[in-house]
Amino acid sequence: MGAEIDVAKHWDDNADQWTRDVRAGFDVYRDQFTFPAFLDALPTIAGLDVIDFGCGEGTNTRAFAKLGARVTGVDLSSRMIEHAKSVEEAEPVGIRYHVTSYSDHCGLPDSSFDAVVSTMALMDGPDLPGAMGEAYRLLRPGGFILFSVLHPCFITRGLGWEKDAEGRTSGLRVAGYFDRSTFTEQWRFGNRPKDEAVAPFSVPRFPRTMSDYLNAVASAGLVITNIAEPQPSAAACQTYPRFSRWRDIGAFLLLVMATRPNS
Repeated sequence: MGAEIDVAKHWDDNADQWTRDVRAGFDVYRDQFTFPAFLDALPTIAGLDVIDFGCGEGTNTRAFAKLGARVTGVDLSSRMIEHAKSVEEAEPVGIRYHVTSYSDHCGLPDSSFDAVVSTMALMDGPDLPGAMGEAYRLLRPGGFILFSVLHPCFITRGLGWEKDAEGRTSGLRVAGYFDRSTFTEQWRFGNRPKDEAVAPFSVPRFPRTMSDYLNAVASAGLVITNIAEPQPSAAACQTYPRFSRWRDIGAFLLLVMATRPNS
């Protein structure tokens, strides 16, 4: 619980600037790569009861609702939920939001959802097995979970780009893959004007290996049905040439789909 309180505080502190940046289009990785890849992997959700783990300020949550789902969003950050609710109040799409953990009993009934979705959030929570257990509890038999995270094999604390003699990016250095010690990363959206005086976000990280992710899913009783490592589209790489590093050299994104068995 102490770790979750710390995570909530960080995201409460980040929430106002994060919301402004996301809604101003500065999160180009989300807009041009990670969320389109998620939607490509997402089965039809029209008419389904869907819960979004780590919904943040609600941009992606609203996209799910506009696909025809009945959506609930949960997040530890009360400030993020305030931002999400403010848009829902102004432009209702039927989303219910709750300030709660996705890694513990969230107060919603057992077997009340057809799908659990989570976009780039589970790597920022301290209890992945708890999250998978809660997903299993909330899913109806036959329901599914689809989540995306930073790829654990390539996004490590020792990440660095290698250059050739002409200064072109030629390789990716990873290090500390098995170092699971928690750390707090300071960063801001790279698409921002470089001379703009904006404090960096402070984001707690909980490094895990590929086996940590997959075993947490399986140990909860969920059955893995698909794993994907999407590459940025050619159009995205043309618009943002730095994306080509994640097309040609290493994987940025991991997507995992699993189902709750019918029996």
